[in-house]
Amino acid sequence: MIRLEQIKKSYMTGSEQLDVLKGIDLTIHKGDFSAIMGPSGSGKSTLMNIIGCLDKPTSGAYYLENQDIAQYKEMDLAKVRNESIGFVFQQFQLLPRLTAKKNVELPMIYAGVKKKEREERAFEALRKVELEDRVDHLPSELSGGQKQRVAIARSLVNQPQLILADEPTGALDTKTSDAIMDIFSMLNQEGTTIILVTHEPEIAAYASKTILVRDGLIVDEEVRGAVR
Repeated sequence: MIRLEQIKKSYMTGSEQLDVLKGIDLTIHKGDFSAIMGPSGSGKSTLMNIIGCLDKPTSGAYYLENQDIAQYKEMDLAKVRNESIGFVFQQFQLLPRLTAKKNVELPMIYAGVKKKEREERAFEALRKVELEDRVDHLPSELSGGQKQRVAIARSLVNQPQLILADEPTGALDTKTSDAIMDIFSMLNQEGTTIILVTHEPEIAAYASKTILVRDGLIVDEEVRGAVR
C-alpha cells in the first residue's frame, strides 16, 4: 500500500542545510497497524508529514497504491489528503463553534458530499465511536477522550484507505488512552491501515509493527502480533 524509497528531507536554516530524513526505505502493507517511535528530533514527525502528504520530500519516491505521490502537485495532494487519508492529532483540532456532528461532516463538505448523506455518515461514524448521544454537543462540552473520539469519527467519514494518528493519546490519561487505542484496534481489525506516532511503548504495543527512527534513519523494525 505504501512504499518509500530513499526518502530524504532537508531544510535550510540560514546558510546551513539541516538533513532531517537521510534515506528512508519503508513498506506498509494494506491492513497493517504500525507505530513509529523515536526520540525528539529523530525525524518521525517529518516522516509522518510526508506519508500524510502534508509535506513533500526533498528527494526519493513515495508510492501510495502504486502512485508516486512525491511527484503530485498541491491540488492533487489536497485530494489525496481528503479522500484517501484520515488524520487524528494530539490536540484534536476540532472547530470550537461547531457541534460534534458538524465537525465530523467537514471532510465530506470539502469532498462535495450532499447534506443528507453527510448527516447520515457523520451520525454513523459517531455511533461507531460510541458518541451518538453527544452529536449536538460543542467541543467545550466534551471531555478530552470524547473530543478524540470525535476526531477519530471525523477521520473515518470519507472511508480512507489509511488513518494517521500523531500522538493520539498524548493529552489523555491512561484509562482514556486505553479506550482510544481499543477503537484503533477495532478499526484495524475491520481492515483499516493505521500508522501512529508515539513515544509511549505501552501505546506502541497495540500495533503489530514498531518502526524505530533515529537521526533521520530507520534503525529497527519489530514485527509481531499486537500484544494488547
